[in-house]
Amino acid sequence: MTEGKRPRSFVRIPRRLRKSREPPSHSDDDRKSRPPVDASSHLDEGHHSERIVIPRHERAARGKSPLGIELREVRYGSTARTPYLRVIPSQLSFKSVAPGYISATEISSRPRGRIERLVQAIKGIVLGSPFATARIAEERLTKLKALAIFSSDALSSSAYATEEILLILLLAGSNNLHYALPIAGVIALLIAIVTASYRQTIRAYPSGGGAYVVALENLGRGAGLTAGAALLVDYVLTVSVSVAAGIAAVTSAIPELHDFRVPLGVAVIALMTIGNLRGIREAGTLFALPTYFFIFSMTMVIVVGIVRVAFGDAPGSLLHEAPPERQVVATQGLTLFLLMRAFSSGSAALTGIEAISNGVPAFKSPEVPNARTTMTTMAGILIFLFLGITFLTSRFGFVPSEDETIVSKLGAEVLGRNMLYYVYQVATALVLFLAANTSYNGFPPLAAILARDRFLPRQFSFRGDRLAYSNGIMLLAGAAAVLLAAFGGEVTRLIPLYAFGVFVSFTLSQSGMVRHWLRVKEFGWKTGLLISALGAVATAVVAVIILGTKFTHGAWLSVLMMILLMGMFALIRRHYDWFQAKIAVDPASLPASVPPAASVEHGAPRDHVIVPVDGINKISCGAIAMAREISTMVTAVHVSENREEAERFAKEWERAVPDVPLLVIESPYRAFVAPMLAYLERLDEQEEQRITVILPTFVPRHWWERILHNRDVLRLRPFLKGRPGLRVVDFPYQLYEDRPPESRPPSSSAPA
Repeated sequence: MTEGKRPRSFVRIPRRLRKSREPPSHSDDDRKSRPPVDASSHLDEGHHSERIVIPRHERAARGKSPLGIELREVRYGSTARTPYLRVIPSQLSFKSVAPGYISATEISSRPRGRIERLVQAIKGIVLGSPFATARIAEERLTKLKALAIFSSDALSSSAYATEEILLILLLAGSNNLHYALPIAGVIALLIAIVTASYRQTIRAYPSGGGAYVVALENLGRGAGLTAGAALLVDYVLTVSVSVAAGIAAVTSAIPELHDFRVPLGVAVIALMTIGNLRGIREAGTLFALPTYFFIFSMTMVIVVGIVRVAFGDAPGSLLHEAPPERQVVATQGLTLFLLMRAFSSGSAALTGIEAISNGVPAFKSPEVPNARTTMTTMAGILIFLFLGITFLTSRFGFVPSEDETIVSKLGAEVLGRNMLYYVYQVATALVLFLAANTSYNGFPPLAAILARDRFLPRQFSFRGDRLAYSNGIMLLAGAAAVLLAAFGGEVTRLIPLYAFGVFVSFTLSQSGMVRHWLRVKEFGWKTGLLISALGAVATAVVAVIILGTKFTHGAWLSVLMMILLMGMFALIRRHYDWFQAKIAVDPASLPASVPPAASVEHGAPRDHVIVPVDGINKISCGAIAMAREISTMVTAVHVSENREEAERFAKEWERAVPDVPLLVIESPYRAFVAPMLAYLERLDEQEEQRITVILPTFVPRHWWERILHNRDVLRLRPFLKGRPGLRVVDFPYQLYEDRPPESRPPSSSAPA
């Protein structure tokens, strides 16, 4: 090899060169002694008989791929006259999609830093290997799994809604507990109305988003943000209340664990968080069995209990309630206000009904019919369980107590305190825990929608390694754990905070649907209008009742959290709007923003300048302008996890900056740093020019601005600094100046 030249390596061989006119020798010695053959003559002749090699520095001149995506060589079969072409992936770094468009593989998306690799290894053990974005279609749910995931919250509320009604009625004495059954009947009617209303919402808004999207589109930003804040607060409360209720079911069976309610609850939240971080499909498989186990066991208890009542094996009868098992003296009189308060507490049975309308995109095709069927099924099961438990409670004369739940008393009475009772309690505890899973499938997607609308930090719209919205899941888990600990894990203390946000979102959603039907007036709009109007009125009345009866008991905290969230939404959106206006570039000024390339005095350019870009704005245009002052060879690189977004951006770039070539790197594993590094490494290996990387970013003034912006290029810098033969240039854009900084000579991280 001539001194000063780079080692030889393989190049692509066109498919037309598969046939060989000269049979080669199969001797290993002959192959080793045979000198490398230059490719040019064989490309001209249309044949070859050897594995073709070419000096690396000649590749660009021959028009070969600058990335070395794959190598091709000729091999021979059983005879000397049967050549075939072997394609060898080049470390599987990238896949070619189209001219100027490549796709990173899993290998090129692996973390590079020591700490990042350690974190990824731990995540691989706990959560599993990463999923490509294309797999998201496989993560959709069947109706059976969707019922388990989305209805666990609503179904589990039947385990404590009856008890919450009785606890309020008990203030008027145990002799007034018989009002629980008519109150439960009114709530069951409300469940039917709300279900019918949300079936209309699913049909009109199949893209999901629920109350937030409906209210935002039909009633304006204020109503939309109110609905969004109410839902987020309710999702956090759902996790806290469900876990606390599940722990109460456990401590009813094992009283020795009563003092460990909070640690046990936090542990359950942690386990559920891990399960959901593994992906929605795995969570559906994991959580389906306990949900159906609860439905079966509770149905069995209700059916056996009703049979016992029918045959006279109970204190009460089918038509008459039983006297209370113990007498409790009234502390206040039975008033309309007290009955309304009991109704508002029992309305917790409706929590979680809206989850299916929020998660329609998670269903397998056809999404809308599957979601509507699942919602109807869920409502039917919920009404049966809720009314069945309330009916049997009145027929056996149960009175609430601190050391045992009503559901536990019912199971002990019907089954006896034997193994079946403990199995029944385990089923109840599991579904109460899994009720929190509804929030895990509602909170993160809603936060992602709010983030895409620029009301929450952009990070909440990013999917994690397993295609779950990891940031939303972690925020939900942390907030729920703090709330659970703050209220000592007691269901009775948490319930007053609960349900108000649900009915606020119900009311806004159905009011938005009324506006929708009045505007659209498509086939069946009058029926839809009637159902939505009835739902809006009914849920508005309940929301007012809850606020009036529970405000001083804790509902004020829910209202305060909603107000704070809405204020935060407004501030975040104001910043993003200001930021977009600050960096926006006028299409008419683009030629001035991106001047012609600098002239090169001594032949070929010394530098190939790479500029990562995430948009067409003053920051990227300023970086491109700086690059063109350095060299005539400039390439913009855009890393995208979404093919549709990447294609849209490529078209916009072609229109705006047609004389600057753009390379799109599709990142199926949603990484930025690793694919970018892999591209630069391949480029550095195969080009004679020195590589210069310009990192465009902005200079924030406040610490909280760093939270609102991802700034991926800053995470790239530590991996580029100090690499021999590679220069790194920072382009800091001053947000708080009227113009970007003037171009200046680049600072290098390596000697020129």
